[in-house]
Amino acid sequence: MGRALMREYQDFGQFHFHWADYVVFVLMIVLSTGTGVYYGYFKKEKTAKKLPHADVEDAAKRTTDFGSSKMNEYLLGSRKLKIFPVAMSLVGSYVSGVTILGTVSEIYNFGTQYWLIVVAIVLMAIVVSTVYLPVFAALRVGSSYEYLEMRFNSTIRSIASIMFVMDEIFFLPIILYVPAIAFSQVTGVNTHIVSGVICVVCVFYTLIGGIKAVVHTDAWQIIVMFVSVVIVVILGTVYADGFTDIFKTAAEGGRIIFGNINPSPYERQSLWAVLIGGFFYWTSFNSVNQTMVQRYMSLPSLRNAQWSVAIFTVGIVMFISVCCFAGLLVYNFYRNCDPLTAGLISNDDQLLPVYVMQTVGNLHGIPGLFIAGVFGAALSSLSVVLNSTALVVLEDIVKGCFRCKLSEKSSAILVKTCIVVLGGIAVSLVFVLEKLSGILSVATSVTAIAAGTTCGLFTLGMLVPWSNHKGALAGAIAGALMSGWISFGSQISFAKGDLVSQKLPISVVDCPANVTTVPDDPFYDESDVFPLYRLSFHWINPIGIASTILVGTIVSFLTGPTVLKKLDADLLSPIIHKFLPNECFPATESETELTRDNTAQTLTHLLGNSRAGPKMDHETVAGGKGPERNMK
Repeated sequence: MGRALMREYQDFGQFHFHWADYVVFVLMIVLSTGTGVYYGYFKKEKTAKKLPHADVEDAAKRTTDFGSSKMNEYLLGSRKLKIFPVAMSLVGSYVSGVTILGTVSEIYNFGTQYWLIVVAIVLMAIVVSTVYLPVFAALRVGSSYEYLEMRFNSTIRSIASIMFVMDEIFFLPIILYVPAIAFSQVTGVNTHIVSGVICVVCVFYTLIGGIKAVVHTDAWQIIVMFVSVVIVVILGTVYADGFTDIFKTAAEGGRIIFGNINPSPYERQSLWAVLIGGFFYWTSFNSVNQTMVQRYMSLPSLRNAQWSVAIFTVGIVMFISVCCFAGLLVYNFYRNCDPLTAGLISNDDQLLPVYVMQTVGNLHGIPGLFIAGVFGAALSSLSVVLNSTALVVLEDIVKGCFRCKLSEKSSAILVKTCIVVLGGIAVSLVFVLEKLSGILSVATSVTAIAAGTTCGLFTLGMLVPWSNHKGALAGAIAGALMSGWISFGSQISFAKGDLVSQKLPISVVDCPANVTTVPDDPFYDESDVFPLYRLSFHWINPIGIASTILVGTIVSFLTGPTVLKKLDADLLSPIIHKFLPNECFPATESETELTRDNTAQTLTHLLGNSRAGPKMDHETVAGGKGPERNMK
């Protein structure tokens, strides 16, 4: 790559779609909308016709979660969805444009240490499947926050559900903004127009198709997203003369970092920050967040849910690895002329889009496929958030907090109104997000506030059996204050210039003549900044979880711990069942406990029968009151 190439692409006007790119992009929009229409009308009618023929025993076993079978189908798919579409939807719940563009810029600017997040993700999957999922499956909740009322009280449930809604409202504009800036770069269309179009399309098919439209649309959108990034990576690898040259260049530029064992919590991407902080962040999101639990509960059994987590883990590990490698590709291409310094882009999160246009932009249709993939990721994440947040507003806030009893029609109107209102709020907040940079850290920091606190509450309930509602309330307040204090304090410090991201060195030797020097990157003395504000964003979530559990446990002891014998074992994680007293496990109809009391009653009854003679025996059997009946 020489100066001529950089000069050729210096003008943003050359970064435009070919008509073939528009065709590919429009097809994605049409398919998304068509899927919503299909599951909102045609597929819905077919399902309704099959319902009367369902197995009677199975129908009796299932409860109507939201007051009617129609709402249950709209929000949970009647708990009959398939493993693979749900697993792909789980991928879509987390992977958005934030992951695609943010991960690439993270590797480009800070090296490959973040790549080890895949280890934390594998550990997360094991914990989620064995600690949290069995509890939700046993209770058959529709909203994860129902658990908090069962375990503590309605106040704790309301606090957690309101925090979830606020968290998703903050996260919605991030989902919209990322693909908007990517599309704007290659078309010149205003970012706000693009974000509005994304939102309208997503609101439409989520509105009419419900969870089925969301899950099945997510499935093929995630596949398109993965294929688009893989194609760009393969072509980029070919143009870069293979893997060897890519890793050699990255090593020479100091980007290959896997063993940064610096114990300082101020190090942005250390081994400990990525493994420990990444594990807690991914666990808090995937274990109890409603966007994930709703999909787990849309499956018919615990085993199916665990399989979906396994497939989700494989998919997410593969995808993040591809995005990390794409970061090395981008560095290989721009190693001698940083596009941000050269003025080719205005934000780090535009690195991958400009790379795509400069490397494969001459292959008509490929840029369109890539942008369609980024849009697909955004649509899948946005639809998941809209659907899940509407469910929480209905079930946890309106019904749970305000104790309102709604008819089927009123519930449907409320849910659909929430989806529309949330879409409008998301578009409005994009204006605010434009003033922030570093999408990956911003998204992680803001989400960590609610994710850390709510995960701390659920962990307190499932793993600390003596915790009570007073401890849970105190823990929630402490967790939210700590994580919020650190997160917003650090963001304010960055905005004021007191903190600066210490990026790895860049070069401009092959940039056009008007870019001859690299901006000064002096060592910033941050010792005057409050220590908690200097922490790596990876530590915000663990601090929130630890604060919630620690304070919750202490306050529970001080205010009178819960009596273990009065707890239902289903409310606690199975990994601690062996430490619980027998009273936590009520006998089922199929079990006979040979305790001292019921053995004495049986002997007394038998002695009475023998004294009464044959007539009493006949009456006892005829009346169905003998021990044989009690044993069934």
